[in-house]
Amino acid sequence: MAETATRNLGATELPETGTWAIDPSHSRIAAIARHFMVSKVRGHFRTFSGFLHIEEDPSQSWAEVTIDTVSIDTTDETRDGHLKSADFLDAENHPEIKFRSTNVSIPEDGRFELIGDLTLRGVTKPITLAGEVQGVIQDPYGMRRAFFSAEGQFAREDWGVSWNQALETGGVAVSKKLTLEIEVEAIKQ
Repeated sequence: MAETATRNLGATELPETGTWAIDPSHSRIAAIARHFMVSKVRGHFRTFSGFLHIEEDPSQSWAEVTIDTVSIDTTDETRDGHLKSADFLDAENHPEIKFRSTNVSIPEDGRFELIGDLTLRGVTKPITLAGEVQGVIQDPYGMRRAFFSAEGQFAREDWGVSWNQALETGGVAVSKKLTLEIEVEAIKQ
């Protein structure tokens, strides 16, 4: 049985203090938009990196992530090309999306709230993510791994991503709000 490296804070089991590197081969960052106001279109970023810095006082912990905008993958090359264009991510002029947390809180219910600055297309604005620590293990190779999930919504127009098409029946082709879904496996450094 794998050994855990956690400590408890109320109902929340936290990883040990220190720096944890995101393992991109076992993590996923995805954005979800509604298409024609009905179906969900998911895209994930294939290339990203980041660190979680866990402090003794959890409210002092922080995270930083850098995402390669050209790595967006929705399984449709034409759509991916449009998303990389100036209509959406403008990957040529803004090759990275960055996130740096500014505040973390862990309420009594065992979930956490991560507030931070999201930089997209050169615009930096705050975003809030709700998440959970999924657990901590020691893998068969002696490495400590922590697992986190988080989700949040943001209005893409706040970052200058405003391209859309009006529908004859009302509504728009692409939802104005995006949902971020994040699953992170991090390795203790």
